[in-house]
Amino acid sequence: MKHRFHRITLLAAFAALCLAQVPQPEPQPPPAPPVKLPNGKLQRDEILKEEQAENRKDAEELVELAQQLRGDLEKNSRYVFSLADHKKAEDIERLAHRIRTRMQHN
Repeated sequence: MKHRFHRITLLAAFAALCLAQVPQPEPQPPPAPPVKLPNGKLQRDEILKEEQAENRKDAEELVELAQQLRGDLEKNSRYVFSLADHKKAEDIERLAHRIRTRMQHN
């Protein structure tokens, strides 16, 4: 009987020790209330609206650069790219990255 009580006590101590090592999740602070602007609109909506306008502007520039690059490549009869073509390709990548980053931000 005494051995059984000793085993149960050791088992309970081991279980308590194991449970004490389990990381407890930290309580999350409550989400901040939405910020309203003086005109009554939500700040987040205004930011999204502005980012959408910037995306449209960048997309138009992206299309224009892509069309210019395509025309330059069709005119070129050699298999060598000019520095201007290389710069246009880099600008296209930069604009596409900027648009993608803004979309991921939402």
